[in-house]
Amino acid sequence: MKHSNSQLTYRGYTGDAQFSAEDNVFWGRIEGIRATVTYEARDVDSLVSAFKESVDDYLEMCAEEGIEPEKPFKGTFNVRVSSDLHRQLAHYAQVEKINLNSATRRAIEHFLASKKSAARE
Repeated sequence: MKHSNSQLTYRGYTGDAQFSAEDNVFWGRIEGIRATVTYEARDVDSLVSAFKESVDDYLEMCAEEGIEPEKPFKGTFNVRVSSDLHRQLAHYAQVEKINLNSATRRAIEHFLASKKSAARE
């Protein structure tokens, strides 16, 4: 079974868009939150509508239950590295006179830029 992947965005939420040739259906789920919020449809336009409706339903359900909706990709996450890599990054941050978060951000930005550059070649 082959799937083709894409992403949808709406109101700060991202969802994947997949197609199952076996079932002849488009489907997806909201990414970056612990809650399981899914949607499906028979065509692309309907999938986009189903995704938006699922986001709206999720936010409405949170409001009705008085709970704070999860924010996807809020910009904080834990990273586990070896003590040697931690030491090296802390040394780099000290030399650059920046904090560890800024050093980590630079490293990630550099990594992603190099991947983007390699993909264009």
